[in-house]
Amino acid sequence: MSEGLVEGPQERPDRVRHERLRLIEAVDPGAGGTDVLRSALAHAMAELGGLGGMAHLGAGGVAGELSLAASSGLPSSFTRAWEIIPQGDSAAPAEAGRAGRPVWRPVIESPAAWSEEALRPTPPRLPVAAGMISVPLPGPAGSLGALSVLVPSDAEPADDEQQFLQDVARKAAEVLLRAVPDASTAGAVRHAGKTGDVEPAGTAGTWELDLVTGRVVYSESLSGLIDGIGFHGPRERFESWKDVIHPDDLPNVGKDLDRAMRSDSRYETEFRVRHTNGSYGRLRIRATITVDEPGGVIRLAGTAWDTTWDIDGDHAALNSVARLLSAVRAASARAALIDQLTRALTEAVTTQNVVSAVAESVLPAFHASGLLICEVQDGRMLITGAAGYSQEFIDRLSGSPFPPDSPFGQALRTRVPLFFASAKEIVARYPGVAGYPMAEEKDARAFLPLIASGRVIGTGVLSFAGSRHLSREERTLLTALSGLIAQALERARLYDDAATRARELQRDLLPRELPALPCLSAEAHYRPAGYGAEVGGDWYDVIPLSSDRVAVVIGDVMGHGIAEAATMGRLRTAVRTLSELDLPPDDILDRLNAIVGDLGEEYFATCLYGVYDPVTGVLSFASAGHPPPAIVRPDGTAAYLTAAGNPPLGAAAPPFDTMAARLGDGGLLVLYTDGLVEAIDRDIDTGMAHLTKTLTDTLRDEPDMPLRAVRDTVTRALLPAQAPIADDAALLVLRTHRLAPENVVSWTFADDPRAAGLAREHVRAQLAAWGLGEELLMTTELLVSELVGNVVRHAKGPIGLRMIRSWTLTCEVSDASLTTPLIRRSEPTDEGGRGLQLVAALSHRWGTRYSPGGKTIWIEQRIPHPGHPCATAGAVDHWQG
Repeated sequence: MSEGLVEGPQERPDRVRHERLRLIEAVDPGAGGTDVLRSALAHAMAELGGLGGMAHLGAGGVAGELSLAASSGLPSSFTRAWEIIPQGDSAAPAEAGRAGRPVWRPVIESPAAWSEEALRPTPPRLPVAAGMISVPLPGPAGSLGALSVLVPSDAEPADDEQQFLQDVARKAAEVLLRAVPDASTAGAVRHAGKTGDVEPAGTAGTWELDLVTGRVVYSESLSGLIDGIGFHGPRERFESWKDVIHPDDLPNVGKDLDRAMRSDSRYETEFRVRHTNGSYGRLRIRATITVDEPGGVIRLAGTAWDTTWDIDGDHAALNSVARLLSAVRAASARAALIDQLTRALTEAVTTQNVVSAVAESVLPAFHASGLLICEVQDGRMLITGAAGYSQEFIDRLSGSPFPPDSPFGQALRTRVPLFFASAKEIVARYPGVAGYPMAEEKDARAFLPLIASGRVIGTGVLSFAGSRHLSREERTLLTALSGLIAQALERARLYDDAATRARELQRDLLPRELPALPCLSAEAHYRPAGYGAEVGGDWYDVIPLSSDRVAVVIGDVMGHGIAEAATMGRLRTAVRTLSELDLPPDDILDRLNAIVGDLGEEYFATCLYGVYDPVTGVLSFASAGHPPPAIVRPDGTAAYLTAAGNPPLGAAAPPFDTMAARLGDGGLLVLYTDGLVEAIDRDIDTGMAHLTKTLTDTLRDEPDMPLRAVRDTVTRALLPAQAPIADDAALLVLRTHRLAPENVVSWTFADDPRAAGLAREHVRAQLAAWGLGEELLMTTELLVSELVGNVVRHAKGPIGLRMIRSWTLTCEVSDASLTTPLIRRSEPTDEGGRGLQLVAALSHRWGTRYSPGGKTIWIEQRIPHPGHPCATAGAVDHWQG
């Protein structure tokens, strides 16, 4: 052998230890686990030079008792004292299980007696001096128990020896957990009159035994296991199922019970039971006893262990280990379910999120088929959420009268969960619900009051496709889970309420419907960022102006939330107020900038305001830091209009630059906020290029595509339905139309008293040409004559008159004066001063706008029968996708 292959003194022990771990891993786990533990003890003792060893198991090993599952090299007189290690004991195995680390005891002390009165003889000490080293058997939800080795020394084992012992325990625990895939593989103890499995050993419960009749009054925990046990009580002897208890054991049972009742009401004994198959077994019971003197009822609260011996007298340790492992796995499953549901509920935001989380976590864990979350409002049932039920049944149940005498009512009143193994049990107990809507495919049900912040917010109903008897552990777990669900629902309802109010606020701040206009059609889309209160500062508007002109505006208050939405509302209101003055776009932004500046240094907003004139086909607009508008040319290609690079409102300094662009008849104009083109994985330049490409690809072959279809195409391309967005997004798609030349006429008159008469002649002739003479002639002549006369008397010429026919008849009278016309109060004896009162009374709308050369007073009158097609009102598409 070459020198490089010679093992050193350290390499050989490491190799041997590695091989020992491999041997443990090779043990067949199908035997139930005892072989695994005995193999682990053998290798641990061999490596540490131990005298003997013990393996204890328990449900988690942290808070409960430990039970001896296997031992090696130790006399039974010694191990008998270690068969049960009480909860909280200071013995090395118990402390190792609790602390999750190795524990060394140089002097071995037996576990504390279960009660102050010695219920079993004091175990003899080992004939040799020895210490005990214990390590935990690690499990998925805490330690499974402990592995202990007795070494003939009062010196603590070396670090490497302790590490190897921990490796042995870890490897053994891994094999043990594979030994019992689920609770259904636990061993069964059968007794007279029973054909099913009893619940695993180690289950605590309360049993009431009538001393007179021998009848079990209540036996929830062990599901009838105690039914097959006869007691010889202190008052008289009674027996139940004599073939179960061996007659030789009955006197001992009576003596134990008498002693327990005379002392401190603590009781521990073993029964020899005879099974129906002819085999014998032993059942150990440890309990606390109370006596109901008037009723003669003994109540025992405690724990039972199966210590069955087979016909040949060999100890059935495999059965015990399997059941202990099953209990451990069940505890781990419960902990995992609680952890899974807690994490899911933490992420749940809305009520429906909570219902979905519960359905995905709880229904599979309990093999349930349906879930209902119900509450009562105004004496009627309200279904908050449901899973596993048809919509027809939900509609039938929701809104139905609430029956107080029902499981719903009792759960709400008493705050105590109710469990029914079948629908028949429900009807038998509550006859009044026989005619109440109940899903026929559901049978067993659990009614869980949902209590949050000290009040019942509803009832959760878990239903099963067939009959189902829930064990005590399952009921306890469901009760605990109902508390988690109630807290999550309470949070979700608060969020839902806040989100609903926020959405209502956003809808109130944004246009609910865009106006129908003769020369402009509009479609809009708004989507909030999808987090927080789902409100933001993006807004848009379409505002009718005089003479069929239209103001279009889009803006974005920087930030997201209620404060930004409130700022947006202020700005939108200010824009509408200023637009009534018919101010040019740069003046509008100048005044908005002052408003934002007054709000504080932390407030900023981008805004684009434009005015479209259908007579000229020109869009005049000004921008304050807002992305430029996009237009679609006649050839179907999309491009961006050049916009001046003014800073946002709140940071800008007037004046603002005004730009102009001529839009063709049927031209498409697209306004948007940066949330449309900018995304988490896309910069704004890429997004803007994507927008123009989408518009070009969409409209090149179909330039007259309906406006709503254009909006939806752009939305799908830049705001995918399932993709989260980091900022609010607003989109305003506009199609412009020009007024036909024959619908616009104008004249100019000298500043002369004869101007009013000339104006009336032109009005009569034009109304006759338009076919409007009968309906509007008298009123229009009077109004135009009054306005022209006012210019002659109070202003200066030249005098301009323009008439526009669309959905309304508009007449404009202009002059070179900047004097503002005001309606004055006239006294009954005044001979004049009533001209503007007459204008206001006879016109549909009227107003004044100013230009660098003077002012224009305009009046609108409704045309009874326009006689030409009208554009439809634009749809507002909120929160789509």
